[in-house]
Amino acid sequence: MDQPYWQKQTATNPLFPDIEWGKPEQRARAGKLGIIGGNKLGFSSVAESYTTALETGAGQVKILLPDGLKSQVPTTLTDVSYAPSTQSGGLAKDALSNMQAMAGWADELLFIGDAGRNSETAIAYEQFIRESTIPIVLTRDAVDLIKNDAHLLVERENVIVVGSFAQIQKLFRAIYYPKLLSFNMQLTQLVEALHKFTITYPMTIVTLHSEKLIIAHEGRVVTQDWDNPMRIWRGDTATKIATYWLWTPEKPLEAASASITK
Repeated sequence: MDQPYWQKQTATNPLFPDIEWGKPEQRARAGKLGIIGGNKLGFSSVAESYTTALETGAGQVKILLPDGLKSQVPTTLTDVSYAPSTQSGGLAKDALSNMQAMAGWADELLFIGDAGRNSETAIAYEQFIRESTIPIVLTRDAVDLIKNDAHLLVERENVIVVGSFAQIQKLFRAIYYPKLLSFNMQLTQLVEALHKFTITYPMTIVTLHSEKLIIAHEGRVVTQDWDNPMRIWRGDTATKIATYWLWTPEKPLEAASASITK
């Protein structure tokens, strides 16, 4: 039997159509999104996210990249600033002030990934998340960088994690949450686990399991059939969620749910 906290939507039958109808018509009112990511091996996900955010309806978008990428970025991409990078090409600890400056401009930050696995980058991310109150969305390998201080994420207000099932599983394990997630668990069991988890912790979780995209916040859970996991792995899903959340900052579950019907 379905639980009252569990709502199901389809691409043609959105649960929260008012979010779409309330989309700002003027860019000046559509919010400012800062995108952080990239390493010396590339910034394609950052560039793709930049384009997706503008096409989805973000008012303004700016990018923060490691300075080791300067020679690779086309001059046509003007909304880019650079921060100190490590020898391996990710953001260095000294990039923290650049991230804080981006937060001072933006209404929300999207950590899009391609960040690399450098410990300095992890320290910069962790310190920023610890000190900042700006709404943030984390996805792809940006989620993995916070695994050593997972409590930072789960206990923080205004954070959405768009992660793989394995990443959410590790998050539960990292904070010693009593309910363990397993790949063979039934959808109803996972929905119940996310319901209880998000009653305890203020974060919003978006993940994929059993060909369902699942969104959970404050004990409420929304599911939708999902047959295109590449949209998640490429960062497209997180970018659209971040953009919709710009317009409705008090409603992360509704914003995320509305964004995935498009």
